[in-house]
Amino acid sequence: MEPNTNEATAPKRLKSGGKKPLIVIGILAAVLLAAYAALCAYADSLDVFYPNTTINGVDAAGLTAEQAAERLRQEIPEETVAFYLPLADETGDGVSAPEGELLYGETPDAVCTYRELGVTDDLDYEKDAGLVLALSQEQKNFFAKGWEYLMCLLGVRGARGIHLEPEEAAFQAKLEALSEQFSREAQDASYEVTEDAIEVTTARNGLSVSAADLAESVRITLSNGYHGEVREYVDSARILPAKTLTAREIYDECSGTVQNASYDAETEAIVPERAGADFDVDEAQQLLDAAEPGGTVTVPAQVELPAVTAEELEQVLFRDVLGEARTHVGGTSARRSNVKLSAAAINGYVMNTGDVFSYNGVVGQRTAANGYQAAPAYVQGETVDEIGGGICQTSSTLYLACLRSNLAITERYAHRYVPAYITAGMDATVSWGGPDYKFTNDTLYPIKIVTKYENNYLTVQVLGTNVDGTSVKMTNEWLSTTPYETVYEDDPTLAPGTEQVKTSPYTGYKYRTYRNVYDADGKLISSTYEATSDYKARNKVILRGPVIDVPAGGETELPVDPGDPTDPAEPTEPTDPDLPAEPGEPDEGWTIQGAGGEQTPTDQTGAGAAGEDLPADVRPEDAPFL
Repeated sequence: MEPNTNEATAPKRLKSGGKKPLIVIGILAAVLLAAYAALCAYADSLDVFYPNTTINGVDAAGLTAEQAAERLRQEIPEETVAFYLPLADETGDGVSAPEGELLYGETPDAVCTYRELGVTDDLDYEKDAGLVLALSQEQKNFFAKGWEYLMCLLGVRGARGIHLEPEEAAFQAKLEALSEQFSREAQDASYEVTEDAIEVTTARNGLSVSAADLAESVRITLSNGYHGEVREYVDSARILPAKTLTAREIYDECSGTVQNASYDAETEAIVPERAGADFDVDEAQQLLDAAEPGGTVTVPAQVELPAVTAEELEQVLFRDVLGEARTHVGGTSARRSNVKLSAAAINGYVMNTGDVFSYNGVVGQRTAANGYQAAPAYVQGETVDEIGGGICQTSSTLYLACLRSNLAITERYAHRYVPAYITAGMDATVSWGGPDYKFTNDTLYPIKIVTKYENNYLTVQVLGTNVDGTSVKMTNEWLSTTPYETVYEDDPTLAPGTEQVKTSPYTGYKYRTYRNVYDADGKLISSTYEATSDYKARNKVILRGPVIDVPAGGETELPVDPGDPTDPAEPTEPTDPDLPAEPGEPDEGWTIQGAGGEQTPTDQTGAGAAGEDLPADVRPEDAPFL
């Protein structure tokens, strides 16, 4: 019977125990509901902002709308915005994180207050504070107010924001100023060679930040109710890539031949100098890699500096007349025109250090198409009309100016016959496809050729930079004379017994010249042999008519050539093609020395002694010289 009793009583214990949890839950729910209702009633009774409420970062908890408005007026204009610009790497792109986002510096590039952006205490903060209170608390229903209060109390809610409308003029002015502050030109990598190192400035990319892009971003910030130190990341900045330089590129540029500053005639600008330097490329690259963008790195180097810098050249460019020559231009109008035209061709020609001047190369071929005319010239020793006749006077005048400028003569040939327009030994014959006149600018500075043709006189100047005040005078030593002979040729076309000069004669001479350099005080520094000029003789050729048989004891009157008004015994010689119609004034700076103290053909004497034969610099063959 005992087991039956236990089975009968067990269900009763289960029924009495199952009602208690439901009662507890009900009681708890009633308590919570009453508490929440009380909370709602309390929240509904408040006319101040709930706990932990902020408006644009300003604490408004426990304040009425009017009190909050006054606090906003005091604090919001003093809030700040911190602007951060994107970092830029050496390739010109923004530096990116592994995820591809732009990276910014740890410190702001600019910080400004809302007041500076035009947000002042003149805004209607009462209206804004009242609107925030109404929307966040007053306009909610009874139960929602309790929930809102609870969320604010727990700190889940409470951050409120108002739209801040800046004063437009102040706003635009500040953003324009920030745009200028943020924007910068790209700084290309550069370097400067010093006495014992290379100072390298690394590349720094530029930035372009427009005021319009900044305005759009900042307006969003002001309208969203951000507060405190607002981080305004300027992602609209445009990167301006800068030119970089590797250590190898720098080495290739400055390890070569040292170059002085020079002059570009086409652009009329000075070309900077270039120093020579030798350094360890790998070590230099390591220094560059470790440098900050736009920083300066000192690379140790063995340096050879140029003698002339651009800064120095700018002060002395074409400052001095190094040398000058002036000759009288005679002959036909065609010859004078050729001299004038060839002089114009070399006028203004500029040569930098080491440049070689070629007369044929600069003047060009003398053709009728280029404006040259037929004028007397020598061809195979004969005087004939040739296109460009007379242009040797320009080359000869230039030759003398170059000697007086103390320049290096590279190539020069004397005329076949001694010219009359310039002192013997000072001429330079040229011919297209044949002899050329060349000289080299062996000074440290650029030089310029300047010509002037006026009143049948040609003046040639060489402009440059005379740093020590030296000057040059030329001396001329007469070595020998070769007289011409008179040769007769029968001409049956002439009247019997008459004579006519076919070829005018030239006496041959041999001269050697010396370059004498004087210092600024007029003291002779050096006297060096310059050249030997061996002028050939040209025989006088006379044509004569048939011989007249004279009867024994008779006299016959010789006829006179109708083309020759003079006595046939004194025939007229034709004018030499290089002889001016009016003899020019002798060019200064010359002394003619006679061998052994004898008088020269020009009747000028000197104290020179006869010298041994020197290698001639004339062409040995009989070539056409213009």
